[in-house]
Formats: sequence, C-alpha cells, structure tokens
Amino acid sequence: MYKLLFTDSYEARVGRFFKKHPEIEKQYVKTLQLLELNPFHPSLRLHHFKTRNFEGYSVSINLTYRISLEFLVSEQEILLVNIGDHQDIYNKE
Repeated sequence: MYKLLFTDSYEARVGRFFKKHPEIEKQYVKTLQLLELNPFHPSLRLHHFKTRNFEGYSVSINLTYRISLEFLVSEQEILLVNIGDHQDIYNKE
C-alpha cells in the first residue's frame, strides 16, 4: 500500500478547487483510495508528463479533471502536487 503525502500548498489548491467543483468530491475521494491501493490501476490512467515547470505523473479523477503527483519510489510514497483540468495540469489550452 502506498502512502499519500499532502503538502499545505496542495491542500490550499484542493480547497479552492472544491469551491468551484463540489460535485466531484466523491470521485476525488474514490481516486485517492484507489491511488493508495494501486496507483497503476487502469482506471486511474497514470502517465508520465513533462512541462516547462514540472516533470511527474498524472492520474485521472474523471475525463476532465486530474491530479498531478510525484512518486517517491524508495518509500512507496506519493506526493500530491496539483489538481485541475488539462490547462491547470499540463499548461495547455
């Protein structure tokens, strides 16, 4: 089982995100539970990506929203970095 790490900055982003999108909170919780159990589960659609400012991984909450993260493999920890849509995560339109 993996351990999820929540930074203060991530928690602040999540708070702002759910003020705008309270309807997906249940999907978010389910995503985190699955991420803890098996980050490689096909429904998470885990994939590596790189932008000018970040290199890491992304998992899907649903078809629109994602969570970016870093794996700390040696300790089986997952650091949650950002939450949002394609533009927020990948710096794309």
